Amino acid sequence: MTPPPGWYRDPHAPHLERWWDGTAWTGHRRAPEVPGGPVPPARDGSGRAGAVALTTAGAVLVAAIVTGAVVLGGDGGEETGSGPAATASAPASDSGPPSPSASASSAPSADPARVEDPLNGVTFALPDGWVRPEHVAEEDVVMTTDGTYDCPGDGTVCRHGLVISRTVTGSEEKSPELLAKEDIPDAADQAFDTDTVGNRPYGGLTSHEVVGSGPVAVAGRAGYYVRWRVTTAEGPGGYVQSLVFPSSVGTESPVLVRYVFDAGRDGPPLTDMDRITKGIRSVTDADSGGGVGSSIGPAD
Repeated sequence: MTPPPGWYRDPHAPHLERWWDGTAWTGHRRAPEVPGGPVPPARDGSGRAGAVALTTAGAVLVAAIVTGAVVLGGDGGEETGSGPAATASAPASDSGPPSPSASASSAPSADPARVEDPLNGVTFALPDGWVRPEHVAEEDVVMTTDGTYDCPGDGTVCRHGLVISRTVTGSEEKSPELLAKEDIPDAADQAFDTDTVGNRPYGGLTSHEVVGSGPVAVAGRAGYYVRWRVTTAEGPGGYVQSLVFPSSVGTESPVLVRYVFDAGRDGPPLTDMDRITKGIRSVTDADSGGGVGSSIGPAD
């Protein structure tokens, strides 16, 4: 039996808890919380958001782990493979999730229309037509449009829209403007040129046009966005946007939010980019209404 999503003791850092999304470990870690605390988001194999309520499943999970171990492949602190395999006789492995922490069976967030990115200290409102990520190969996805379709080029299935949230790493640059401008080419290539397994779901990226850029207030912080319209070899092309703003928690590391929208009649309305940006809130000020967002719009 594969354990349901929840916080478990981190096998590589036993003093911390780590988020298990139901199929694999995510990169989210935290100090253990007292029983009854809020449950953070469940994630797909590489996404960040989604809330999961664990009720009777918690009891089933405990029984399953007592009678069978969960083993994850991989070494060096990074898990590999498609997920854990339950066994009835092998002892529990350091790599697999142990019994759930007290908070893993707590009630979910009171607002089902929001998803949380606790690592970056923000929450996102889910517009109509958008859902929490499930079975998504891309990393750090916080929401997707509902449903999939056959990609026009290589690969299996595509989604009409994705929103990705991650911490900027590998750079000492702190300027949201410079970081957004630096990220947008990579965002376009990864979304519309070649995917993580080498497929070209849209036949490749052929050209792009800058259709918007400028400063924007996000969760009460000064951010910057760049938006491209891209043309692909197959299919209607799409839009990609890189938004960067400083986190309101911790060391205030820059937060990068990528938006990937198909163009054409089946793609989400472009106004959803503005709506999602406006709905980003700090987890420390969840009832404030979040960022101003009123300044978003083309500046070039």
